[in-house]
Amino acid sequence: MLKDASYAKRLWLILSGLLALRLLALFIAPWGLHGDEAQYWAWSREPSFGYFSKPPMIAWVIGATTSIFGHEEWAVRLTAPFLHIATTSLIFLTGRKLFTAKIGFWAALIYTLMPAVWLSSYIISTDAVLLLFWALALYSWASFRDGPSWRYAVLLGVALGLGLLSKYAMAFFIPVLVFAALFDAPTRKALLNLKGLTVLIIAALCLTPNLMWNAANDFATISHTAENANLQKDLFHPQELARFWFDQLGVFGLVTFPMLILAFIAVARKSLPSPALWLMGFSALPLLMISLEALLSRANANWAVTAYVAGPSLVALWAVTSKTRLNILKAGLIIQTTIVLLIAGLATSTQTVDQFGLNNAVKRLRAWPETTAIVKAKAAEKDYDFIAVDNRLLFYDFEHYGIGDTPLRMWSLNAAPKHHADLTRPLPEGQGTVLLVSYYENYSAYFQEDFASLTASGSVDIPLGPDKIRRLYFYEASGYSRTKRNDRT
Repeated sequence: MLKDASYAKRLWLILSGLLALRLLALFIAPWGLHGDEAQYWAWSREPSFGYFSKPPMIAWVIGATTSIFGHEEWAVRLTAPFLHIATTSLIFLTGRKLFTAKIGFWAALIYTLMPAVWLSSYIISTDAVLLLFWALALYSWASFRDGPSWRYAVLLGVALGLGLLSKYAMAFFIPVLVFAALFDAPTRKALLNLKGLTVLIIAALCLTPNLMWNAANDFATISHTAENANLQKDLFHPQELARFWFDQLGVFGLVTFPMLILAFIAVARKSLPSPALWLMGFSALPLLMISLEALLSRANANWAVTAYVAGPSLVALWAVTSKTRLNILKAGLIIQTTIVLLIAGLATSTQTVDQFGLNNAVKRLRAWPETTAIVKAKAAEKDYDFIAVDNRLLFYDFEHYGIGDTPLRMWSLNAAPKHHADLTRPLPEGQGTVLLVSYYENYSAYFQEDFASLTASGSVDIPLGPDKIRRLYFYEASGYSRTKRNDRT
């Protein structure tokens, strides 16, 4: 049996190696920014307490690194591997606090070797920030439950508040915490007093500036989050639910996700120690809520990713009770890590990506300098007042990679804004001349509705690897009047 310090030492050595490897991959990767990453970067250039589709934390994090290191792709993404290493460390501390250092060690390995964490360490996303604060909240709860103190009350309140400033999915943490306060004696003793009120006040104070921003902007972020549910008349989509659950094998792991379900069953049978019930709550609630959304409408694979902060401790707790289970866990982690490393190795070169037929996965990250150079040259042919685009991701990649001095604006598909560029950078109405760059082949009828004068000006195909292109359509337009419709798709 290893001592607690030995488990901690082994983990820090592993995490140091992983951090070095992930940073190396970040620096040598040849890929440009995805439109979402470029959008977050653009937000960071305009610090605010809120943005149309997300709370502000992601912009603040990117702003912190780019203000020091500049605006290259690696600088925009730099915090991602550090955020996941910090989250892993908190998962270890939580497992050690609730159970043993051995369980904390295996929980940390399960998390840091998740396929989703490998991918998320090479991109910048709201999930990386959210997971850190979820892990901090979980550790604060475990510590507060073990020995109520003002320090952990403040830490829990800050974690909840900053988590909500990262992504509203942090709210899934709160119902489980409330139930724990009602039915778990140690949590009840810790929270149902002035310290618990302090947690609530601190979390509310952290979130208040974002709520004020929303109130001043027609509750844009809150409305967008609600619209993301995409609840239509047909509210039964079993195929979407099946797809979502299948995707979790690629998010959490081929072996670890089935183990998590088995651990849930063990908790239901009361085969695991009492804190496991609350770990299951923190893990199962996001999975259940997003599964319901998938059944009623749709759900992306990563929408339940907060399930995999408490989930690793639950899997580790279940696995270490049996030598066979632990060996299966070890084998699963080795196999999935080998697969991930092979794919990551291939992805460090455009040539190998093309040779192995992986170019479809990275097509949105390719050829942005070439694309913007073409648009810049097209804009130089005439004296345009504006360049306008009809796609959000296109807009933000143009913003990051630059298309010259002509102001970039967003053409609006509908009267109501649908994203931040639509809200803050709409094409102004009037007689100005516009180079309209369209991502969609079938929007010409809408353009004719909105412009007094519209002339097609050709198209261009930008190669994105074998059998993949980015096709853009150009129009010369003037006399713009924003649509009053809200039914265009």
